[in-house]
Amino acid sequence: MDFGLVLQADPPAADVIALMRRAEEARFTHGWTFDSAVLWQEPFVIYSQILARTERLTVGPMVTNPGTRTPEVTASTFATLNEMYGNRTVCGIGRGDSAMRVAGRPPASLARLGEAMDVIRDLAEGREASVNGTPVRLPWVPEGASLPVWMAAYGPRALALAGQRADGFILQLADVFLTEWMVKTVRAAAAEAGRDPAAVTICVAAPAYVTADASPAALAHAREQCRWFGGMVGNHVAELVARYGEGSGRVPDELTAYIKERQGYDYTHHGRAGNPDTVFVPDEIVDRFCVIGPVEAHVAKLRELRAVGVDQFAVYAMHDAREAVIDAYGEHIIPVLG
Repeated sequence: MDFGLVLQADPPAADVIALMRRAEEARFTHGWTFDSAVLWQEPFVIYSQILARTERLTVGPMVTNPGTRTPEVTASTFATLNEMYGNRTVCGIGRGDSAMRVAGRPPASLARLGEAMDVIRDLAEGREASVNGTPVRLPWVPEGASLPVWMAAYGPRALALAGQRADGFILQLADVFLTEWMVKTVRAAAAEAGRDPAAVTICVAAPAYVTADASPAALAHAREQCRWFGGMVGNHVAELVARYGEGSGRVPDELTAYIKERQGYDYTHHGRAGNPDTVFVPDEIVDRFCVIGPVEAHVAKLRELRAVGVDQFAVYAMHDAREAVIDAYGEHIIPVLG
């Protein structure tokens, strides 16, 4: 199993770079950041500095979208980084949540997302692509350029698109039951499309908080540091309920039931510990969607995720113990599972 570190691009950027260097030293293989132009600093500028200060780390957004960045611009940016530093980037992409909504726009359609994934990959790898009906090619892309495109998804149609078109699937929750269901859905879609299901990389991303023990006080603190995640996921879940209906059978009840008490969401607190809009998230959901507790609890849950097909666990480190979690994973968890 590979391991990634996910950060927000909060200032100062030097801190993001330093944490990514620390992660590489701890044998993490991937460094990810959010991509939301209004809420955080420009990630691709920071990626250039991370790549310059590391040797092996692969970097990318979790996730970008086809609305705030046009596909040809996204492709050119990735291709430039790869030309400068070797093929050390990955394009995580989705319909767009915070990046689109804070600018007053709805997320992109799945049709637009699917087209964008193909265009970004083709252009970044030196092939011609059609952009709004116009043939386009980046003539300076070197031979051997490579850009895997990983798609974030939750709902049935999005999961199918990931299986049909993406090189990897990003699932932003660490619930073993839901992960198994979604992985099977993605791989079934890949097989139906004539692809090798095993060729789709599976990445689960969720907050991880390592405690000294399993005492009630330690677990309570960890839950409060990670409760924001249930609110972030709740945005996507609420959209699924609106589209398919609760109890429709299209989406497991285990994913949708907890948002009944959700009242609203303020993106100014997006992805942050202490988010006041996540009081509706119960402890049970924090425990299911995140990975918290002492080292042995992390190892046990990650083994379960690996058994249902997960290739990478990406640690959301938006809490008060970023360095401690990186170090704990490097010392105790990656050596066992990596």
